[in-house]
Amino acid sequence: MNTTLRSTTALAVALGLLGGPALADMEAARAFLDAEIGDVSTLTREEQEAEMQWFIDAAQELQGMDINVVSETITTHEYESQVLAPAFSEITGINITHDLIGEGDVVERLQVQMQSGQNVYDAFVNDSDLIGTHWRYGQARNLTEWMAGEGADVTSPTLDLEDFIGTQFTTGPDGNLYQLPDQQFANLYWFRYDWFNDDKNKADFEEEYGYELGVPVNWAAYEDIAEFFTGRDLSHMGIDQDIYGNMDYGKKDPSLGWRYTDAWMSMAGMGDTGEPNGLPVDEWGIRVNENSQPVGACMARGGATNSPAAVYAVDKAIEWLQNYSPPAAAGMTFSEAGPVPGQGNIAQQMFLYTTFVAPLVDSPAVMNEDGTPKWRLAPSPHGVYWEEGMKVGYQDVGSWTILDSTPTDRAKAAWLYAQFVTSKTVDVKKSDVGLTFIRESTINSDHFTDRAPKLGGLVEFYRSPDRVRWSPTGTNVPDYPKLAQLWWQNIGDAMSGAKTSKEALDQLCADMESVMSRLERAGVQGDLGPVLNEERDPEYWLEQPGAPKPALENEDEEPQTVSYDELVQSWQ
Repeated sequence: MNTTLRSTTALAVALGLLGGPALADMEAARAFLDAEIGDVSTLTREEQEAEMQWFIDAAQELQGMDINVVSETITTHEYESQVLAPAFSEITGINITHDLIGEGDVVERLQVQMQSGQNVYDAFVNDSDLIGTHWRYGQARNLTEWMAGEGADVTSPTLDLEDFIGTQFTTGPDGNLYQLPDQQFANLYWFRYDWFNDDKNKADFEEEYGYELGVPVNWAAYEDIAEFFTGRDLSHMGIDQDIYGNMDYGKKDPSLGWRYTDAWMSMAGMGDTGEPNGLPVDEWGIRVNENSQPVGACMARGGATNSPAAVYAVDKAIEWLQNYSPPAAAGMTFSEAGPVPGQGNIAQQMFLYTTFVAPLVDSPAVMNEDGTPKWRLAPSPHGVYWEEGMKVGYQDVGSWTILDSTPTDRAKAAWLYAQFVTSKTVDVKKSDVGLTFIRESTINSDHFTDRAPKLGGLVEFYRSPDRVRWSPTGTNVPDYPKLAQLWWQNIGDAMSGAKTSKEALDQLCADMESVMSRLERAGVQGDLGPVLNEERDPEYWLEQPGAPKPALENEDEEPQTVSYDELVQSWQ
């Protein structure tokens, strides 16, 4: 467990949760600030107390309510559930239960509430990947209207939406905010900086491959590096483990779908140019018309989910998983594979969800004694079908979402909690624990200037203008819960060898179009829902500019690497 979470018991004692009567209101707030926040905040102590006083006052008429919220289980949310929720309850008198479950389960519970109209949870932290779903169905509270209307009396004057770095991803095409960012993390290339800068490794690599060992710019270089390090003898560096040049996961599990929808396909070059998402064809291979209505996913309707670039993307992932990864990786899920680089025998990973940086800094095998990392983070390389102007990577924006089916008083109480855990008072400390930045002020704080050398490029990335190029799933996806489950089920068939990549992707795009066809017939999304194109010979679409793209005669490319230190300078 992260060392900061061990402060939970001390905080509970300070707040009176363990033995004796609980403190009340401002006394509880001061105890919380003393025990947990201190000067790890962008606010002065006076400003912190003023912000806490506002929460106390705003909660007066809601005291005694029992509110239930839910999020996936990552370090940031563990901190919220174990530390911030009890503090909020004591400070405001609103009793918060913050449940932690798997991400797939969060989406399932959200779907149940949307379909039944029953109030399962008062608020969800769910990915902004669902923005297309929320915008089309109209079942999530429009926060822009909420803050100006029913929720005005419980909207903090210090919320400062302009300070949030991810609201562009939680805003619908109508310009309205539907979700409030709570945590963000990107998929970045991860590698052993110490191994890459070792003189013997550098000399041996250049002798074998004819170019310098460095951060791979394209997949050809990534593959060479994976081959070079897999099975390499690193005894000259005092390492006696079996070494692997790639880390990934392949179990048929909901998280396998994220592995591909979370920008792997766009990194390969499957979709169209356009940032933050390809247009008209996005990173799921879904094409939309000029009214943002989905018109197809298969090549026969102008989509790209089963295109040559998509087949290439899945083929490469399977090849690298089989040839350059630990044998157990094929049977792992996202959460099982995430900590593996921390064991010290992985040379590189095509993309690491940076939510796993927090446990990495607690892993002695990949950290120096002075607290600096043996690894670094960099932009992920791109595939042979990729072209300038395309999406370069994925960024998760877990965001507070309150559905219309939640009664107004419960929605107000949940909204107060959502603002508390994202407030400037607590955000630097929460970010210190989970390393999932949401506020510009936090990223640019003196605290993270001091901590940056120990985080391997994470702070430099989030301070760079490049960060906005890493984006979540966009609005082309009309129903995330229904479509996302099709990915892991079909890709799983390719990973297991039950089908070829092409066969699995043909089935995937057909399944997605089946769901979109049902949505079209039902008319539940009105003028925003799918209107599928008529099928025609895929060659028609392959001859048009953009995606879907015809197969390249040669999918090999000239490998290219770059110096990490030069790359980081470009972020400054």
